[in-house]
Amino acid sequence: MTEATFYLILASASLAGLAMLVAASLIGWRGWLSLKQQELSLAGRHHDGDMPSSSAGARIEIADLKERIRKLEAIAAGVDL
Repeated sequence: MTEATFYLILASASLAGLAMLVAASLIGWRGWLSLKQQELSLAGRHHDGDMPSSSAGARIEIADLKERIRKLEAIAAGVDL
C-alpha cells in the first residue's frame, strides 16, 4: 500500500465518521426542538386566565424563601437549630 493510498483511506474514513457524527447531532437537535415545541404548546393549553402559571424555578425560590423565613423566626425566638 502506498503512502498516498493510506492517506486517502484515512481521509475517507474520517469524513465518513464526521458525517455520521453530524447526522446524529442533527437528529438530536431536531428531537430537542420538537420537545421544546411540545412543552410550549402544552403550557399554552393549560394556562388559565384566573391563576398565574408557576414554573419550577418559581416554586423552588418560594420554598427557599419560606425556609429562610422559618430560620429567621427561629433565631428571633432564640431557638437553636
